[in-house]
Amino acid sequence: MTDLVRYEQPLNERMRTLMRLEFLFKQATRGLSGEAKEDSRTVIDAMMDILEIVGRSDLKTEFIKELDRQRAALTALAASPAVDTQLLEGILEALERLSARFVGDTAPLGDPLRRHELLNLIRQRSGVPGGTCEFDLPGYHYWLHRPAEQRRADLAAWLAHLGTLREAVGLILKLVRESAVPSRVIAEGGVYQRSLDANEPYQLVRVAVPAECPYYPDISGGKHRFTVRFMLPRQHERPVQAGEDVPFMLSCCAL
Repeated sequence: MTDLVRYEQPLNERMRTLMRLEFLFKQATRGLSGEAKEDSRTVIDAMMDILEIVGRSDLKTEFIKELDRQRAALTALAASPAVDTQLLEGILEALERLSARFVGDTAPLGDPLRRHELLNLIRQRSGVPGGTCEFDLPGYHYWLHRPAEQRRADLAAWLAHLGTLREAVGLILKLVRESAVPSRVIAEGGVYQRSLDANEPYQLVRVAVPAECPYYPDISGGKHRFTVRFMLPRQHERPVQAGEDVPFMLSCCAL
């Protein structure tokens, strides 16, 4: 089976935030599996970026709204005979549980990490290019030279404070991605355009092409329409648009 490369375009700010957080959590998870000091730095850098994103005071409310919105949308499907009732009930329970966790925790997202002395110093210096080198933060330098198992235990404990957030991000995006069945379409002359029904809650456009495809899709758009332009990368020059028809797999995700 041909390997596919997937490209995604969020259609609203909430989805952009979710996908950035997903990217950072994956980065942190990969770094956590390593033992080198550089792996620990990767995890810390990802955590600092996550804290920057969740610093918005309204973000927790946004997550609660999205979890409740998805729960309401999926509850409406319960009467359909084609629905796996047991699977649906499990998803609804997970959505309700995560929403209750957010509501029950009155502290701001990531608050324990902001109050941690070392992490707070790192966060303050992270905005300065090269600001976390050893002479800026000798305490950080000391921690990086602790045994790998100690660093990994510390990192796992710190990431645990973001566990509810990570779980919510993963579940919300999984449900959105699985809300659409991919269809095969053609970008005529390298361009594909489509209008979206404003009455449908479209949130994400997904494009998949074979790994050997010489083009990459440049996706732009919003909640009303989107455009996919296939571009040919060129070394040391600007990419150019494909001049031929390009078949690809398309998913317009709405939940």
